[in-house]
Amino acid sequence: MDYTIDSTLLLIHEAAKRGHEVYTLQTDQLVIQDSQTKGFANKLKKGQKIPKSPQKFFKTAEFKEKLIVLGDCDVIMMRDDPPLDPLVLNFLDSIADDVFLINSIRGLREANNKIYTASYYDPKKEFIPTTYVSKNKKYLRSIIENHDGDKMIMKPLNGFGGKGVIVMEKSAMQNVNSLLDFYIHGQDRHTSNYVILQDYVEGAEKGDIRVIMLGNKPLGAIRRVPAKGEARSNISSGGTAEKYELTKHDIKLCEKIGDKLVEDGIYFSGLDIIEGKLIEVNVLSPGGLVEINWNLDIPIQQHVIDYIEEKVAQGFKN
Repeated sequence: MDYTIDSTLLLIHEAAKRGHEVYTLQTDQLVIQDSQTKGFANKLKKGQKIPKSPQKFFKTAEFKEKLIVLGDCDVIMMRDDPPLDPLVLNFLDSIADDVFLINSIRGLREANNKIYTASYYDPKKEFIPTTYVSKNKKYLRSIIENHDGDKMIMKPLNGFGGKGVIVMEKSAMQNVNSLLDFYIHGQDRHTSNYVILQDYVEGAEKGDIRVIMLGNKPLGAIRRVPAKGEARSNISSGGTAEKYELTKHDIKLCEKIGDKLVEDGIYFSGLDIIEGKLIEVNVLSPGGLVEINWNLDIPIQQHVIDYIEEKVAQGFKN
Protein backbone atom coordinates (compact mmCIF):
# COMPACT_ATOMS: atom_id res chain seq x y z
CA MET A 1 0.00 0.00 0.00
CA ASP A 2 1.24 3.49 -0.89
CA TYR A 3 0.01 5.30 2.21
CA THR A 4 0.75 8.72 0.67
CA ILE A 5 -2.18 8.34 -1.76
CA ASP A 6 -4.33 5.77 0.05
CA SER A 7 -8.03 6.70 0.15
CA THR A 8 -8.90 4.32 2.99
CA LEU A 9 -6.29 6.01 5.19
CA LEU A 10 -7.97 9.40 4.61
CA LEU A 11 -11.33 8.04 5.78
CA ILE A 12 -9.88 6.35 8.88
CA HIS A 13 -7.92 9.48 9.77
CA GLU A 14 -10.97 11.74 9.44
CA ALA A 15 -13.08 9.46 11.66
CA ALA A 16 -10.27 9.28 14.24
CA LYS A 17 -9.86 13.08 14.27
CA ARG A 18 -13.53 13.40 15.23
CA GLY A 19 -13.11 11.08 18.19
CA HIS A 20 -14.95 8.09 16.75
CA GLU A 21 -14.08 4.58 17.91
CA VAL A 22 -12.34 3.13 14.87
CA TYR A 23 -11.63 -0.50 13.96
CA THR A 24 -10.04 -2.09 10.91
CA LEU A 25 -11.00 -5.65 10.04
CA GLN A 26 -9.84 -7.98 7.28
CA THR A 27 -12.50 -10.21 5.76
CA ASP A 28 -10.55 -13.37 6.65
CA GLN A 29 -10.89 -12.45 10.34
CA LEU A 30 -14.70 -12.88 10.47
CA VAL A 31 -16.08 -15.54 12.82
CA ILE A 32 -19.41 -16.87 14.06
CA GLN A 33 -19.47 -17.40 17.81
CA ASP A 34 -22.51 -17.95 20.05
CA SER A 35 -24.79 -17.27 17.06
CA GLN A 36 -23.22 -13.83 16.61
CA THR A 37 -21.15 -12.45 13.75
CA LYS A 38 -17.85 -11.28 15.19
CA GLY A 39 -14.37 -10.44 13.96
CA PHE A 40 -10.80 -10.06 15.15
CA ALA A 41 -10.44 -6.33 14.55
CA ASN A 42 -7.63 -3.85 15.14
CA LYS A 43 -8.94 -1.12 17.41
CA LEU A 44 -7.38 2.34 17.37
CA LYS A 45 -6.14 2.87 20.92
CA LYS A 46 -7.90 5.58 22.91
CA GLY A 47 -6.13 8.65 24.21
CA GLN A 48 -3.45 8.95 21.55
CA LYS A 49 -2.95 12.27 19.82
CA ILE A 50 -4.21 12.27 16.23
CA PRO A 51 -1.79 14.16 13.93
CA LYS A 52 -3.24 16.59 11.39
CA SER A 53 -1.48 14.76 8.56
CA PRO A 54 -2.90 11.38 7.44
CA GLN A 55 0.63 10.32 6.47
CA LYS A 56 1.98 11.05 9.95
CA PHE A 57 -1.07 9.33 11.44
CA PHE A 58 -0.19 6.22 9.43
CA LYS A 59 3.27 6.15 10.99
CA THR A 60 2.24 6.87 14.59
CA ALA A 61 -1.21 5.32 15.10
CA GLU A 62 -1.39 2.42 17.55
CA PHE A 63 -3.89 -0.41 17.26
CA LYS A 64 -4.73 -3.38 19.44
CA GLU A 65 -6.48 -6.56 18.33
CA LYS A 66 -9.90 -7.17 19.84
CA LEU A 67 -12.71 -9.63 19.16
CA ILE A 68 -15.79 -7.49 18.49
CA VAL A 69 -19.48 -8.10 17.79
CA LEU A 70 -20.12 -6.51 14.41
CA GLY A 71 -23.75 -5.81 15.24
CA ASP A 72 -22.61 -3.44 18.00
CA CYS A 73 -21.01 -1.08 15.48
CA ASP A 74 -22.85 1.96 14.15
CA VAL A 75 -21.45 1.71 10.63
CA ILE A 76 -19.35 -0.70 8.58
CA MET A 77 -17.63 0.55 5.44
CA MET A 78 -16.47 -2.08 2.98
CA ARG A 79 -13.08 -1.39 1.38
CA ASP A 80 -11.75 -4.35 -0.59
CA ASP A 81 -10.46 -5.32 -4.01
CA PRO A 82 -12.89 -7.14 -6.32
CA PRO A 83 -14.02 -9.79 -6.73
CA LEU A 84 -15.78 -9.89 -3.38
CA ASP A 85 -16.07 -13.29 -1.70
CA PRO A 86 -19.86 -13.89 -1.56
CA LEU A 87 -19.44 -15.61 1.80
CA VAL A 88 -18.42 -12.26 3.30
CA LEU A 89 -21.86 -10.94 2.40
CA ASN A 90 -23.43 -13.97 4.05
CA PHE A 91 -21.67 -12.97 7.28
CA LEU A 92 -22.95 -9.41 6.93
CA ASP A 93 -26.50 -10.56 6.18
CA SER A 94 -26.91 -11.40 9.86
CA ILE A 95 -26.26 -7.79 10.96
CA ALA A 96 -27.88 -5.89 8.10
CA ASP A 97 -30.77 -4.76 10.32
CA ASP A 98 -28.47 -3.48 13.07
CA VAL A 99 -25.73 -1.53 11.28
CA PHE A 100 -25.49 1.10 8.55
CA LEU A 101 -23.55 -0.67 5.81
CA ILE A 102 -21.86 1.49 3.21
CA ASN A 103 -22.44 0.10 0.72
CA SER A 104 -25.49 -2.08 1.38
CA ILE A 105 -25.36 -5.84 0.94
CA ARG A 106 -27.78 -5.64 -1.95
CA GLY A 107 -25.69 -2.95 -3.62
CA LEU A 108 -22.47 -4.92 -3.17
CA ARG A 109 -24.06 -8.11 -4.48
CA GLU A 110 -25.38 -6.42 -7.60
CA ALA A 111 -22.53 -4.06 -8.39
CA ASN A 112 -19.24 -5.56 -7.20
CA ASN A 113 -18.37 -6.63 -10.74
CA LYS A 114 -18.63 -5.10 -14.19
CA ILE A 115 -21.94 -6.73 -15.12
CA TYR A 116 -23.68 -3.94 -13.18
CA THR A 117 -22.51 -1.31 -15.66
CA ALA A 118 -22.76 -3.55 -18.72
CA SER A 119 -26.43 -4.32 -18.03
CA TYR A 120 -27.46 -0.72 -17.38
CA TYR A 121 -30.44 0.12 -19.62
CA ASP A 122 -29.34 2.76 -22.11
CA PRO A 123 -31.17 2.14 -25.41
CA LYS A 124 -29.93 5.36 -27.04
CA LYS A 125 -26.28 4.54 -26.18
CA GLU A 126 -26.07 7.97 -24.54
CA PHE A 127 -24.05 6.92 -21.51
CA ILE A 128 -22.85 3.29 -21.88
CA PRO A 129 -20.64 1.91 -24.69
CA THR A 130 -21.88 -1.30 -26.31
CA THR A 131 -20.68 -4.14 -24.10
CA TYR A 132 -20.65 -7.94 -24.40
CA VAL A 133 -20.11 -10.39 -21.52
CA SER A 134 -19.57 -14.09 -22.17
CA LYS A 135 -17.28 -17.07 -21.64
CA ASN A 136 -18.22 -18.57 -25.01
CA LYS A 137 -15.04 -18.36 -27.08
CA LYS A 138 -16.76 -18.80 -30.45
CA TYR A 139 -19.25 -16.04 -29.66
CA LEU A 140 -16.60 -13.61 -28.44
CA ARG A 141 -14.44 -14.20 -31.51
CA SER A 142 -17.41 -13.54 -33.78
CA ILE A 143 -18.10 -10.25 -31.99
CA ILE A 144 -14.53 -9.09 -32.67
CA GLU A 145 -14.60 -10.29 -36.31
CA ASN A 146 -17.94 -8.60 -37.08
CA HIS A 147 -17.36 -5.42 -35.13
CA ASP A 148 -17.67 -2.23 -37.19
CA GLY A 149 -14.65 -0.57 -35.65
CA ASP A 150 -11.00 -1.57 -35.80
CA LYS A 151 -10.57 -1.74 -32.03
CA MET A 152 -12.31 -3.24 -29.01
CA ILE A 153 -11.46 -3.38 -25.32
CA MET A 154 -11.06 -6.81 -23.71
CA LYS A 155 -10.90 -7.31 -19.94
CA PRO A 156 -11.72 -9.90 -17.29
CA LEU A 157 -15.10 -9.53 -15.60
CA ASN A 158 -13.59 -9.54 -12.11
CA GLY A 159 -10.50 -7.44 -12.78
CA PHE A 160 -9.64 -4.25 -10.92
CA GLY A 161 -7.08 -1.46 -11.02
CA GLY A 162 -6.81 -1.78 -14.80
CA LYS A 163 -5.42 -5.32 -14.55
CA GLY A 164 -5.97 -7.36 -17.69
CA VAL A 165 -7.33 -4.48 -19.80
CA ILE A 166 -6.07 -4.68 -23.38
CA VAL A 167 -6.91 -3.13 -26.74
CA MET A 168 -7.88 -5.68 -29.40
CA GLU A 169 -7.24 -4.73 -33.03
CA LYS A 170 -8.50 -6.52 -36.12
CA SER A 171 -5.01 -6.40 -37.55
CA ALA A 172 -3.95 -8.77 -34.74
CA MET A 173 -6.70 -11.38 -35.17
CA GLN A 174 -4.09 -14.15 -35.21
CA ASN A 175 -3.69 -13.59 -31.47
CA VAL A 176 -7.39 -13.73 -30.61
CA ASN A 177 -7.70 -17.46 -29.97
CA SER A 178 -4.77 -17.62 -27.57
CA LEU A 179 -5.90 -14.47 -25.75
CA LEU A 180 -9.44 -15.78 -25.34
CA ASP A 181 -8.10 -19.11 -24.10
CA PHE A 182 -6.00 -17.28 -21.52
CA TYR A 183 -8.78 -14.94 -20.37
CA ILE A 184 -11.40 -17.68 -20.17
CA HIS A 185 -9.33 -20.55 -18.79
CA GLY A 186 -6.18 -18.98 -17.36
CA GLN A 187 -3.67 -21.70 -16.56
CA ASP A 188 -6.33 -24.33 -15.88
CA ARG A 189 -8.48 -25.79 -18.65
CA HIS A 190 -11.01 -26.86 -16.02
CA THR A 191 -11.77 -23.27 -14.97
CA SER A 192 -14.01 -20.93 -16.90
CA ASN A 193 -14.09 -17.15 -16.48
CA TYR A 194 -16.25 -14.46 -18.00
CA VAL A 195 -14.73 -11.96 -20.41
CA ILE A 196 -15.89 -8.46 -21.33
CA LEU A 197 -15.68 -7.03 -24.84
CA GLN A 198 -16.50 -3.35 -25.14
CA ASP A 199 -16.59 -0.77 -27.90
CA TYR A 200 -13.37 1.21 -27.98
CA VAL A 201 -14.25 4.80 -27.14
CA GLU A 202 -12.29 7.21 -29.30
CA GLY A 203 -10.23 9.46 -27.06
CA ALA A 204 -9.51 6.69 -24.56
CA GLU A 205 -5.79 7.18 -25.19
CA LYS A 206 -6.12 10.54 -23.41
CA GLY A 207 -7.19 8.77 -20.23
CA ASP A 208 -10.39 8.53 -18.24
CA ILE A 209 -12.29 10.56 -15.66
CA ARG A 210 -12.65 9.25 -12.11
CA VAL A 211 -15.67 10.76 -10.37
CA ILE A 212 -16.35 10.18 -6.68
CA MET A 213 -20.06 9.89 -5.91
CA LEU A 214 -21.64 10.35 -2.47
CA GLY A 215 -25.29 9.41 -2.53
CA ASN A 216 -26.51 10.53 -5.95
CA LYS A 217 -24.19 13.53 -6.28
CA PRO A 218 -20.62 13.92 -7.61
CA LEU A 219 -18.13 15.27 -5.06
CA GLY A 220 -15.19 15.79 -7.40
CA ALA A 221 -13.25 14.37 -10.32
CA ILE A 222 -9.82 13.99 -11.86
CA ARG A 223 -8.55 13.02 -15.27
CA ARG A 224 -6.27 9.98 -15.12
CA VAL A 225 -3.72 10.03 -17.92
CA PRO A 226 -1.97 6.80 -19.00
CA ALA A 227 1.79 6.50 -18.88
CA LYS A 228 3.55 6.57 -22.27
CA GLY A 229 2.93 3.32 -24.15
CA GLU A 230 0.21 2.24 -21.70
CA ALA A 231 -3.49 1.70 -22.46
CA ARG A 232 -4.58 1.80 -18.81
CA SER A 233 -4.99 5.08 -16.96
CA ASN A 234 -5.32 3.75 -13.40
CA ILE A 235 -2.97 5.46 -10.95
CA SER A 236 -1.92 1.99 -9.73
CA SER A 237 -0.81 1.22 -13.30
CA GLY A 238 1.42 4.27 -13.59
CA GLY A 239 -1.19 6.84 -14.65
CA THR A 240 -1.00 10.43 -13.50
CA ALA A 241 -3.76 12.71 -12.22
CA GLU A 242 -4.78 16.04 -13.72
CA LYS A 243 -7.37 18.58 -12.64
CA TYR A 244 -10.75 18.11 -14.33
CA GLU A 245 -14.00 20.07 -14.41
CA LEU A 246 -17.15 18.01 -15.04
CA THR A 247 -18.95 18.88 -18.27
CA LYS A 248 -22.73 19.30 -18.57
CA HIS A 249 -22.91 15.84 -20.11
CA ASP A 250 -20.83 14.38 -17.25
CA ILE A 251 -23.17 15.94 -14.70
CA LYS A 252 -26.20 14.58 -16.56
CA LEU A 253 -24.61 11.12 -16.54
CA CYS A 254 -23.88 11.38 -12.80
CA GLU A 255 -27.47 12.42 -12.09
CA LYS A 256 -28.83 9.56 -14.16
CA ILE A 257 -26.65 6.82 -12.69
CA GLY A 258 -26.66 8.46 -9.22
CA ASP A 259 -30.37 7.88 -8.68
CA LYS A 260 -29.97 4.22 -9.55
CA LEU A 261 -26.95 3.88 -7.26
CA VAL A 262 -28.88 5.14 -4.23
CA GLU A 263 -31.90 3.05 -5.18
CA ASP A 264 -29.61 -0.01 -5.18
CA GLY A 265 -28.08 0.87 -1.79
CA ILE A 266 -24.80 2.24 -3.17
CA TYR A 267 -23.94 5.40 -1.25
CA PHE A 268 -20.22 5.81 -1.94
CA SER A 269 -18.77 4.91 -5.33
CA GLY A 270 -16.35 5.80 -8.08
CA LEU A 271 -17.39 6.25 -11.71
CA ASP A 272 -14.92 5.80 -14.57
CA ILE A 273 -15.91 7.87 -17.60
CA ILE A 274 -14.28 8.10 -21.03
CA GLU A 275 -15.45 10.79 -23.45
CA GLY A 276 -18.86 10.96 -21.77
CA LYS A 277 -19.34 7.16 -21.59
CA LEU A 278 -19.58 5.28 -18.29
CA ILE A 279 -17.06 2.44 -18.37
CA GLU A 280 -17.17 1.10 -14.81
CA VAL A 281 -18.65 1.69 -11.36
CA ASN A 282 -16.40 0.92 -8.38
CA VAL A 283 -18.43 0.15 -5.25
CA LEU A 284 -15.88 -1.79 -3.21
CA SER A 285 -12.86 0.47 -2.97
CA PRO A 286 -13.30 3.73 -4.90
CA GLY A 287 -9.97 5.54 -4.85
CA GLY A 288 -8.52 8.79 -6.08
CA LEU A 289 -9.52 10.83 -3.03
CA VAL A 290 -6.03 12.23 -2.44
CA GLU A 291 -5.65 13.40 -6.03
CA ILE A 292 -9.17 14.87 -6.22
CA ASN A 293 -8.61 16.71 -2.94
CA TRP A 294 -5.81 18.71 -4.58
CA ASN A 295 -8.52 20.61 -6.46
CA LEU A 296 -11.15 20.97 -3.71
CA ASP A 297 -11.68 23.49 -0.91
CA ILE A 298 -13.23 20.85 1.37
CA PRO A 299 -11.61 17.38 1.38
CA ILE A 300 -13.83 14.54 0.24
CA GLN A 301 -13.31 12.55 3.45
CA GLN A 302 -15.02 15.31 5.41
CA HIS A 303 -18.12 15.04 3.21
CA VAL A 304 -18.12 11.24 3.55
CA ILE A 305 -17.87 11.20 7.36
CA ASP A 306 -20.45 14.01 7.58
CA TYR A 307 -22.79 11.85 5.48
CA ILE A 308 -22.20 8.79 7.66
CA GLU A 309 -22.72 10.75 10.90
CA GLU A 310 -25.98 12.16 9.55
CA LYS A 311 -27.28 8.72 8.56
CA VAL A 312 -26.36 7.20 11.93
CA ALA A 313 -28.00 10.13 13.79
CA GLN A 314 -31.17 9.50 11.77
CA GLY A 315 -31.11 5.85 12.78
CA PHE A 316 -30.73 4.84 9.13
CA LYS A 317 -30.39 1.13 8.39
CA ASN A 318 -29.99 -0.62 5.05
